Amino acid sequence: MRYNRLGSTGLLVSELCLGAMTFGNRGRFKVIAGLDQHASNDLVRQALDAGINFIDTANVYSEGESEAIVGQSLRDLGVRRSDVIIATKAMGAMGQGPNDAGAGRQHLLGQIDASLARLGLDHVDLYQIHGWDAVTPIEETMRALDDIVRSGRARYVGVSNWAAWQIMKAQGIAERGGLEKFASLQAYYTVAGRDLERELVPMMRSEGVGLMVWSPLAGGLLSGKYRRSDEGAQGEGRRAKFDFPPVDLDRAYDLIEAMVPMAEARGASVAQVALAWLLYQEVVTTVIVGATRPDQLADNISACEVSLTAAELVELDRLSALPAEYPGWMFSTQGAYRTGKVAPRRQPA
Repeated sequence: MRYNRLGSTGLLVSELCLGAMTFGNRGRFKVIAGLDQHASNDLVRQALDAGINFIDTANVYSEGESEAIVGQSLRDLGVRRSDVIIATKAMGAMGQGPNDAGAGRQHLLGQIDASLARLGLDHVDLYQIHGWDAVTPIEETMRALDDIVRSGRARYVGVSNWAAWQIMKAQGIAERGGLEKFASLQAYYTVAGRDLERELVPMMRSEGVGLMVWSPLAGGLLSGKYRRSDEGAQGEGRRAKFDFPPVDLDRAYDLIEAMVPMAEARGASVAQVALAWLLYQEVVTTVIVGATRPDQLADNISACEVSLTAAELVELDRLSALPAEYPGWMFSTQGAYRTGKVAPRRQPA
């Protein structure tokens, strides 16, 4: 297991992160969850034994049950607090009232306390805004997060599912006000879905924001069980219960057909090849893997040992390349003149 810095911080996290969305059996996420305490303990132990030091959950996962299970797992397994990085999220609805959701001060300050109580911890390592709140001013969100960090209830803050301009505005507000900045972005990224490369990846590279990847197998589509000729396969597995995220199926099947021989040549799975592609992307800090069975988690963990050749990476990049969009194609057209004037760095002999 390799470890990467979380963005520009000094925090080192494993390149795979155990996602706890499958823990618990309540609420709207139970369609892809269902693990009780015992089964969850087994997965947490397996992940820690493999060198994973990062666990990601959220208050809305199984209506808080996921957080409670994660905390109990740490106690059941006797895990030292300093040996594990715990991340959770807030923004989604935790009740029926008008202020039971969002990224406002009242909601966030109440939810961090509720999350810590369920986890049985005095702090989380990363506290994330789970989505965009169109009602709350960004200034209010950033000041609330800064208060949470300064109070010791969180070490770092992050965000999930925001646009690049929204994150940049937040970072600017934080810079101007001397507030805690976002250390990370949790976003959808997969070889079959590279939309974030248009705006988010350049922003993250420029600003030193780390990337936590969710749904790296496109909701199970890249697990290896689906083929273009077998449309009935959509009737099984996770995507039958929760057809998300949206995927360009033609592109995905082209990629699967290319990854099958790569996997077979290594005695690996298609899922391992898809995960390995992500681990080769410089912008990726950690890839969140979720599982309902130990064999699924073991398969995901083994992706860390899969090496792809330069030719294979070129082929996967070609098949998954995004169509050119404005103004991106103007950057390459006009910018090429200037970059061509810059001498390449000298390389050692």
